[in-house]
Amino acid sequence: MMYSLKSKFFFVVALTFSILSCAQQSAEKAEPVFKDGEAQVVEAFKNPDKWIRHDLWVETEFDTDGDGQPDRMHVDVTRPQQTESEGLKLPVIYETSPYYAGVAPDVEGVFWDVNHELGEIGPERTHPEVTRRGKRPIISNSQVRKWVPRGYIVVHSSSPGTGLSQGAPTVGGPNESLAPKAIIDWLNGRAKGYTSPDGDEEVVAYWTTGKVGMTGTSYNGTLPLAAATTGVDGLEVIIPVAPNTSYYHYYRSNGLVRSPGGYLGEDIDVLYDYIHSGDEAKRPYNNETVRDTEMRNGMDRETGDYNEFWAGRDYLNQMDNMNAALLMSHGFNDWNVMPEHSYRIYKAAKEKGLPAQIYYHQNGHGGPPPLTMMNKWFTKYLHGVDNGIDKEENKAYIVREYDDRQQPIAYKDYPNPDASEVTLNLTSGGMSKGGLTLEQGTEGIETFSDDASISGKAHATTSNSKNRLLYVTPTLKSDLHISGLPKVSITLSSSKSAANLSVWLVSLPWQEGDDFKITDNIITRGWADPKNYKSLTQEEDLVPGKYYTVTFDLQPDDQIINAGQQIGLLIFSSDKDFTLHPKSGTELTIQLDKTSLTLPVVGGIEAYKKFVD
Repeated sequence: MMYSLKSKFFFVVALTFSILSCAQQSAEKAEPVFKDGEAQVVEAFKNPDKWIRHDLWVETEFDTDGDGQPDRMHVDVTRPQQTESEGLKLPVIYETSPYYAGVAPDVEGVFWDVNHELGEIGPERTHPEVTRRGKRPIISNSQVRKWVPRGYIVVHSSSPGTGLSQGAPTVGGPNESLAPKAIIDWLNGRAKGYTSPDGDEEVVAYWTTGKVGMTGTSYNGTLPLAAATTGVDGLEVIIPVAPNTSYYHYYRSNGLVRSPGGYLGEDIDVLYDYIHSGDEAKRPYNNETVRDTEMRNGMDRETGDYNEFWAGRDYLNQMDNMNAALLMSHGFNDWNVMPEHSYRIYKAAKEKGLPAQIYYHQNGHGGPPPLTMMNKWFTKYLHGVDNGIDKEENKAYIVREYDDRQQPIAYKDYPNPDASEVTLNLTSGGMSKGGLTLEQGTEGIETFSDDASISGKAHATTSNSKNRLLYVTPTLKSDLHISGLPKVSITLSSSKSAANLSVWLVSLPWQEGDDFKITDNIITRGWADPKNYKSLTQEEDLVPGKYYTVTFDLQPDDQIINAGQQIGLLIFSSDKDFTLHPKSGTELTIQLDKTSLTLPVVGGIEAYKKFVD
């Protein structure tokens, strides 16, 4: 009997110990889990009701609102409860934006009037005010449900001069790079955070490893690159989606004043007004110093030339210190933030030897890489899991024309290494349809007249026009794959001292209906100011009747043009949807034998010959 009681006693003790051990083991499981090189959703991190959410202000090293004090950025944090209850330290996924607290209304006259002659500015525009929105402590809910359950802390911040962040919006100025740098410094114990915008009670980020990845789309995709150019320690990886990497390339093209698609008349000062949601009391100072002085003196809508103002807002010029890994994402038919923005940075990152991949789809603005790609990049560089992402031979992932965006095709690189240049020359007949040939072009000239009221589509689909020139290849016998930057070299004269120059590369016949995509018609596009034929920084008036050769790249593309189509080179002057609208009637004359189109064809000239013969 005594033995039995003793056995029961030891059994109960063992059972209790086992239960406690299991409970401890269960508690220990509240940590990131990885499978197939990706962070998995962890049950203990899933419940939003148990997340810890708080906000603070991080002090920066700049004062841009003129109050004599370092500007402080408003920051929010969302983290699993285990970072508090169990001392768990996790990496951070960080998104920053000027949009979180609201934007200006779309009122009459907010954009610049484009109906005037080249070299003029037009009438003063309207300046709307932003009504700030949002409630503490949550700045944004973006990224939270995707990444917190997978073992990350998500951090947001409002850009300088927006929301509850102090300072002034500068739209690409130095403070837009230094602000996220300060937040990353704070996450690594190198900068101070406070519980209020003007108090001295400090907040310490004791719950993070200090490893940070940034992502976001459009402006929110620009700012990860801005932060990365500072070389800040702790920023391990960025995944920009459709980022604006140069405000000159966003608002100008090869010397030409050119609006982003869908926003005719927008310029950098319009965007300033659009995002200026910060402290109402500081807005007059910010407007005077940034919008009405720095921007007005620097943006130069009269000439469209590249200058120090624009050079300072071009992140390609600031990449020397960048050391973060890069997964770039963009759409080839993004006519808002055009695909050159991503390509130029991806190319430079590769040349620097940084880990870099690029994902392209065939649609418009926005569109992140598949979640599995993002997950692997964050897992590798933030959790340190050796999943091989940095050792992949394929550097480019491209969605084909009719495929699901989640199913890109892997290629060795972009542009396709198997692509080489094929130069096509012009034969006469451009007012209806001239030709594109591998042979010597036709001697002679052809003339067209500017009319900004006619759309590019109308130019492409009309059978005969005095307002454009169109040159086409023979009908393709097989699908033709182009990959890279098409280039045009156009020798022209103008009847006036200034003229717009627009070029579309189109696939003909033009397809209509709901079943067709933009890729069925528009291959790529480009614009230039003939007055900048020698230099982007110094234009010169055209002498009427004198010929000038203007050479420039069209937007990057990777497209398969279907058999049965013809590739068309469409040359016209003012683009109804993108350029200024001067009075009709300016005549441009091109020399056929001194004008050419160069295509990056996969398989090169032999493939081209095979597909068109």
